[in-house]
Amino acid sequence: MPHRPPKKYDAGLMWFRRDLRADDNAALYHALKSCKKVWCVFVFDTTILQPLLERGLQADRRVEFIHESLIDLDEQLRALGRSNGAEGVGLLVRHGPALDVVPRVAAQLGVQAVFTNHDDEPAALERDRHVLGTLAHTGVMLHHYKDHVVFEGREVVTLNGQPFSVFTPYKNAWLKKITPFYLQAYPVERYADALAPLPADQAPGVPTLEALGFAPTNLRALKIKTGSRGARALLEDFSSRIEHYQQARDYPAIKGPSYLSVHLRFGTISIRQLANMAHALHQRGQAGGSTWLSELIWRDFYHQILANHPHVVERSFKPEYDAIRWEHGKHAEALFAAWCEGRTGYPLVDAAMHQLNQTGYMHNRLRMVTASFLCKDLGLNWRWGERYFAERLIDFDLAANNGGWQWASSSGCDAQPYFRIFNPVSQSEKFDPQGKFIRRYLPQLAALPDAAIHAPWQAKPLELQTAGITLGQDYPHPVVDHAAAREKTLMRYAVVKKPRA
Repeated sequence: MPHRPPKKYDAGLMWFRRDLRADDNAALYHALKSCKKVWCVFVFDTTILQPLLERGLQADRRVEFIHESLIDLDEQLRALGRSNGAEGVGLLVRHGPALDVVPRVAAQLGVQAVFTNHDDEPAALERDRHVLGTLAHTGVMLHHYKDHVVFEGREVVTLNGQPFSVFTPYKNAWLKKITPFYLQAYPVERYADALAPLPADQAPGVPTLEALGFAPTNLRALKIKTGSRGARALLEDFSSRIEHYQQARDYPAIKGPSYLSVHLRFGTISIRQLANMAHALHQRGQAGGSTWLSELIWRDFYHQILANHPHVVERSFKPEYDAIRWEHGKHAEALFAAWCEGRTGYPLVDAAMHQLNQTGYMHNRLRMVTASFLCKDLGLNWRWGERYFAERLIDFDLAANNGGWQWASSSGCDAQPYFRIFNPVSQSEKFDPQGKFIRRYLPQLAALPDAAIHAPWQAKPLELQTAGITLGQDYPHPVVDHAAAREKTLMRYAVVKKPRA
């Protein structure tokens, strides 16, 4: 047996958060390597969950995804234990305020250290500061590790040592810095013999959704794959078609994306594993792999923006954009309701919103189209859309969602110019030319010819009659005229060109 350095701690606690896997997990690896015995815990944090219940969101796909993934994680830990001759290993799952529960579990188990992975969201940082202080009072250490991105914080900076605010130079620096060291997996199995059996006085297993106050959603009916097992299946499927990713990813009616975003969000798969695969394909000159790698680098980019510029959670990255006067009042609220409910009269926008509301997912091209439509056709504050997406998206990630909305509204770093305004009809004609996606989510328009389905108000009366459609009854008239809205948006955004006083 190879020599191993002495363990630093007798007992440790691994605190899972957005890293719901046993494989290639930085904090779990360091916990097992540093401690003679390690227990694992996940907390259903009521600080996060209670506001959902108060808003009547008892059926939340994210909560159910986490719940299903925890069952998978518990099985992974048990299997690791059995492979090392230890029975009774498993996951402790608790329900309550994490900032109180984690120190309490640490005290009950008598550990000397708690191990966890970084979370750069402001609320998470505040929680961790509280936990750090509480643990310190009892002499327990709190160790954090990078796990949810390849490069974080200020690992990739300009020659002047400042964070990047433009993507392309960030990407170039990222590619220049990357080496196999940053992409290698953490060999958790090597130290898995440190996993400790669950204490007899600690209730094992994952509580039911009902016990948490939540109800099942349509997650299973949608056949959304959960846990590390589900992530591996998706990656295997994506691997067989990634060479076409560059072309296929923009067309919502076809199977183009990896569908791994929710797994990256909750850490049921390692970002290092995905980036390593994409980087290898990129080095071989495969266009699909290069494009996918670029998307993964965008993810790192937005996370470092959040870490280095936390003001973006409350305000525009570019301060001058906070001076924009958005539509407000009852009419604005009615327009927002039409957008949320998919009844704007623009089929691609409406189909995309129905996809979001029915499945918790929206195709990335459509996220850009619907966001542009909200800000630059309806003239509504991007924060309204950001909040709605945050509530509905199963793969909601604060850094990516905020970055995407600020990009679409032109208020963020390296955003599209304010005068670039997506035309929802031409976007529909280009990326859903046969109307297959529109027909899937707006069946009332299914009988329209392909050429007419993108703008039903421009269809010939006979086409509408043959399709059995009465505008304003079966499908709404457009809530705005795009050309007029575009001119109004250019005037609205003119404030950003004015010199500061």
